[in-house]
Order: sequence, then C-alpha cells, then structure tokens
Amino acid sequence: MKVPIHVLLVEDNPADADLTRETLEMSKLHVILSTAIDGVEGLRFLRCEGEFANAQSPDLILLDLNLPRLDGRQFLAQVRADPKLCAIPVVVLTSSEAEKDIVQSYSLGANCYVSKPVDLAAFQSIVRSIEGFWFTVVKLPPAPNCGA
Repeated sequence: MKVPIHVLLVEDNPADADLTRETLEMSKLHVILSTAIDGVEGLRFLRCEGEFANAQSPDLILLDLNLPRLDGRQFLAQVRADPKLCAIPVVVLTSSEAEKDIVQSYSLGANCYVSKPVDLAAFQSIVRSIEGFWFTVVKLPPAPNCGA
C-alpha cells in the first residue's frame, strides 16, 4: 500500500482548487489534498485549531499569493517564523508574474515559485510537474504532528 502524501492547498479560487484536486486525483501517487480558502484558515489548519484539531500536517503546501484576510505573503512569513511549521516546503502557485512578488516570496522562504498558466492543459501540466518533482525526486522532511 502506498503511503499517502498530504498536501495543503491555500487557494481562494474554487475553480483553481477544483482543477488542482482533479489533477492530483489522476495521479499514480496517493495524494490527499486539503484546502484552505485564505491564509487565516491555512494557519488554523497547520496549527490544528478549531475544526482542524484532527488535521494531518501536510508534506507540502501549495500557496496562492492573492488571498483575502491574510494574504499568501503574510501566511508564508508566519509559517517560516513558527518552529513547528518552518520545515514544511511551500510552493507558491499564483497568477502573479511580477518580479517583486517572486523576489519577496523567495525572501520570505518559499521553496519555489510557479506562475499559474491560464490554459487548462498547461495548468494541469504544471500541477503534474510539481507533483512529480516534489513527491518522486525530492526527499521531504517528516510532517510535524499536531499537538507536538
């Protein structure tokens, strides 16, 4: 039996979240995708707060930058400042191609930055590439345990 790979997608666009989920469901790997609609919910998930008390810590975070309430940059800064969360790899997956967003994301500790293509097939290809690299090539640290 394959060990599941847990991914947290922090994304406020339901269409992008659904497309990411559908693409990962077609994978040969066993990927479990959890979603948060903004940075506040994403942090609550990671910290196992409230309704997320029993959440499985992710092996990887896919993060949009342009989010309501707490945006992706603020979310990333808080994740990197938290000793229990700072080792979780974060892939920024966003529509922004602005150089300032790229530079700032890496400065805040993003592990990589990927611009979302608008074309459906290209988007699916990007998600498959992220999956292939992060789950078959890279050695990931163990996910932190809730309550640890």
